[in-house]
Amino acid sequence: MEHGDIELAPLLWFLGWAFAVGALFFAGLRLPLQTRFTSVKSLFYNIGVVAAALVVAALATTAIILHDIHIDLTREKIFTPSSQAMAVVDQLQRPVRLTYFYHGQDPEGRRIKDVLEVMGRRNSRLEVRTVDPDREPSLALSYGVRMSNVGILEAEGRKLLIQTTDERDIAIGIQRVLREKVITACFLEGHNEFPMDNFEFHTHVEGIAGHSHGDASSKLIQTAGHGIGRLRRALEAQGYETRKVILATSPSVPEICQVLIVANPRTTFLPAESAALEAYLQSGGSLFAMFDLGFVPEPRLAALIEKLGVRLAQEAVVDPLSHYSTDAEMVAVTVYDQNPMTANVSMTFYPGIRPLIPVQPKQGIRVAPLFSSSRDSYTRPVQPVGVREAGESSSAPRSRTDEVGPRLLAVAAEGQLPGAASESPRFRAVIVGDGDFASNSFLPYLSNGDLAMAMVRWLVREERSTAVANRIPVPPMILLSSAQMKAIFLLVEVLLPLSVIALGVMVWWRRR
Repeated sequence: MEHGDIELAPLLWFLGWAFAVGALFFAGLRLPLQTRFTSVKSLFYNIGVVAAALVVAALATTAIILHDIHIDLTREKIFTPSSQAMAVVDQLQRPVRLTYFYHGQDPEGRRIKDVLEVMGRRNSRLEVRTVDPDREPSLALSYGVRMSNVGILEAEGRKLLIQTTDERDIAIGIQRVLREKVITACFLEGHNEFPMDNFEFHTHVEGIAGHSHGDASSKLIQTAGHGIGRLRRALEAQGYETRKVILATSPSVPEICQVLIVANPRTTFLPAESAALEAYLQSGGSLFAMFDLGFVPEPRLAALIEKLGVRLAQEAVVDPLSHYSTDAEMVAVTVYDQNPMTANVSMTFYPGIRPLIPVQPKQGIRVAPLFSSSRDSYTRPVQPVGVREAGESSSAPRSRTDEVGPRLLAVAAEGQLPGAASESPRFRAVIVGDGDFASNSFLPYLSNGDLAMAMVRWLVREERSTAVANRIPVPPMILLSSAQMKAIFLLVEVLLPLSVIALGVMVWWRRR
């Protein structure tokens, strides 16, 4: 849910406060002003009434202060912080100061002011100060702020400037200002991977028949390749640094890389590159590998992947039961294995995905499945990427395997590789049989972006902190699964006309 529900406990405290105030009001109306007591008793009676009223008022006021409740009556809950932002505030263990500058005549500025003040009342470790520069120009001048809708986050001697009216960006900023070290995510290039500098996007399907694009989108955007720039931007919004790594020109993976992202390589690695990758994992590195259809690992890389507990099959998964839109090759996943990466992920989809064959991992390595296709899925063989890109996709085998059942699509591995020093930290790796789900064209849709970001957060060992998704602007679209489309068709095209006919028959029957 985007915004948090009203909490029951503060609501009960508020109702108790309202009852106490009502009781005082009722007592003020009903208690007699003149009594038949003696003068001394009347004095004690009056003192007792006043004391009781003060005690009730003090207790009610204290209760309402200690149990603050925020009620937002707008339909969109525009004055309520998102549940993700509130979770970040709840988890604060160290003090953070937020000084937010807004323009008093700007409705959006006043809205975020109210939202931030709700967040500040949530946890005493978050000190929120909202400032209108027109009223306090000296304070704005001391921070060097010359514009509105700007926040200055301060924690442990660090400062971070954020310009936004989205409380989720501010929640991400809180996490960034508390981070004690810089996290660097490296994108591997040199094998025709998705380039990190490419931000173009369009409808792209890596299916069994080859590489295709939607007609409607290709009329708008012409691009030679697909990028993963949106994932890069999402990582940078979380405060990560990004850089490009080309192993062909570097003897090893740079130590600064907390995670190495291999997004859809299309050409074979050199043996030295595979050796560098293995050495990186032996030293405790983290690998996010997305091996799409047709990629053929060279023998040393294949052996490394098998040490991690899987083997790449030259097949594509077809799922007639669970797929996106009407294409059975765009496998949709709604059920996941229990894992921190998939804990809060809803439906994701994969435009052409290869199955992973489980094998026995090396001793000391623990492998956990992340998700699989449905029970009705099967596979079809695909040709290696070199053959397919040479224009022979039309001759690609279209036969299917006889075996029907779930296919493993992604795994996570953790442990120590053979040959690693005993004092080396444990490596982490995530292997997915598809790279398109994280590309520019499909990252923003459904929960693809949430899953990709959760994988990266687990790999850089930040899975315990609250995940706050940053918004990726996308054209307005209505995305429906195959089952949802069938349900809408049944309701609109079948049941609704039948109901009109049934009503007509009923009217005729009663009036005949």
